[in-house]
Amino acid sequence: MTPVLQSVLSPAGPDAVLLSRFSWLLFAVGAVIFLLVVLLVLASAFRKRGRSWSRRLVVGGGLFLPLPLLAALMGWSGWQASLLTWPFSGTRIQVTVTAHMWWWEVRYRNTSTGREAVLANELRLPAGERVYLALASADVLHAFWVPALAGKVDMVPGRVHGLTLRAGAPGRYRGQCAEYCGIQHAAMALDVVAVPSHEFDAWLEHQATPAELGAAARVFADAGRYDIARRGSEVFLAARCNACHAVRGVSEGGTLGPDLTHIASRSHIAAGGLPMNRAALMGWIANPQAAKPGARMPASSLPPGELQALASWLETLE
Repeated sequence: MTPVLQSVLSPAGPDAVLLSRFSWLLFAVGAVIFLLVVLLVLASAFRKRGRSWSRRLVVGGGLFLPLPLLAALMGWSGWQASLLTWPFSGTRIQVTVTAHMWWWEVRYRNTSTGREAVLANELRLPAGERVYLALASADVLHAFWVPALAGKVDMVPGRVHGLTLRAGAPGRYRGQCAEYCGIQHAAMALDVVAVPSHEFDAWLEHQATPAELGAAARVFADAGRYDIARRGSEVFLAARCNACHAVRGVSEGGTLGPDLTHIASRSHIAAGGLPMNRAALMGWIANPQAAKPGARMPASSLPPGELQALASWLETLE
């Protein structure tokens, strides 16, 4: 899938097309007004003494000319806003996106089958299909924004805001928290992946399974890694990683940090900060502050052997 720029000028959904059109019009009207005002100021600066036409021209052109343009622009923008997709919770796929400092919790519910899945920092959509997002914040003010697909929506603590999202075609789009929320605000990214509908359904079915089912085939296929992977799951429990993180099928209590049940199926960890691989996992577990200063995950004092075993086991959780 070809990555799409994080830009409102690269629309990939119906709402984004409207917003892109509006943005281009704003640029054009703003440029016209700016050039007219510059010309009038220059005309006033080089006017001859005793002539009063330039003052009238500056006042008339600088004040009364922009007014009808801005009024027309306001009316047109109101009409375009009425064409945007309004939140509708009757879609087949419903997703609850909760913003945390500084990561995204994503919970799926298939209203047709009742199956649920939990992941972090990645949002998958069936291409061409409307998906309802319930947007909430667990701590401070955040904002959900995927410029290529829709407009920005604030996420206010204690409230739920709705957004209906639709990607016109398969692709990978980058989202970002768009409301300053602390030291790692700029590193609070979200991957949005749109795939064909049948592929999405298979993915969601897999994401709803416990970790043991998702990792068994890979672990047993490589007998040499089975022991170290099993040891990694023991380290996960002994080091009390499950106090903050859930791995369904192993331990389901932790809710303070991202759900790790299928962490290896994600392209990145640390909210887009690091690629998903064993070396990055080991570095993140050992010292998350080195990659993301201010992150709420504490550093680990695990011996190298246990650290490698834990990262190897997490790498099997697809």
